[in-house]
Amino acid sequence: MTSTAKLFLSLGAISGALAVLIGAFGAHGLKDKLCAQMLTVYKTGVEYHFYHTLALLGIGLLSLHYKSTLLTASGWAMVAGILLFSGSLYALSISGIRPLGAITPLGGLCFIIGWILLAVAILKPA
Repeated sequence: MTSTAKLFLSLGAISGALAVLIGAFGAHGLKDKLCAQMLTVYKTGVEYHFYHTLALLGIGLLSLHYKSTLLTASGWAMVAGILLFSGSLYALSISGIRPLGAITPLGGLCFIIGWILLAVAILKPA
């Protein structure tokens, strides 16, 4: 197994475990502590965290068959997106510090870049 495949498969597995833990914490530990709007913000963070965890696993699987700097860059963009997008939504919802919401679009941009890089990596002639 290539080091890139191991990296993104392990990051995907860790990210998946964290998404479950964070989601369970929100469902059980925060449901009576956050207002409905902030709980929705938190749940959005968890939802996108899960989607992009699956993307990391997919990138890891693709890395088993293709060596590509674009694929690697896509994986790192997904990781950055999870940290910035989901992380800022978790922090915003728990702390109520509204300026943290300014970070969220940067994470969204990382997700978009990651998906575009993934498409280019797949479509690029070998």
